[in-house]
Amino acid sequence: MSARSAALKSEVLALPRDERAEIAAEVLASLDDESGDDPVGVERAWGDEMLRRSREVAAGEVATVPWDEVRQRMADARRGR
Repeated sequence: MSARSAALKSEVLALPRDERAEIAAEVLASLDDESGDDPVGVERAWGDEMLRRSREVAAGEVATVPWDEVRQRMADARRGR
């Protein structure tokens, strides 16, 4: 990683979570644009979906669930609760 990339990474990681999520979604979507091997646009569609969802979280339009709670719900579902 170049010094410029490392500095940018540090700066981005210092941002609030919602801003980091939006940046991450946009960066991932940009990788899809460069691949050129997705004739049906599936990767682009997923990138767009991640961006839409991250914007909803950032805007407070959806509630997030902590990973520990999700994991517990999944374990309970497997046990038939």
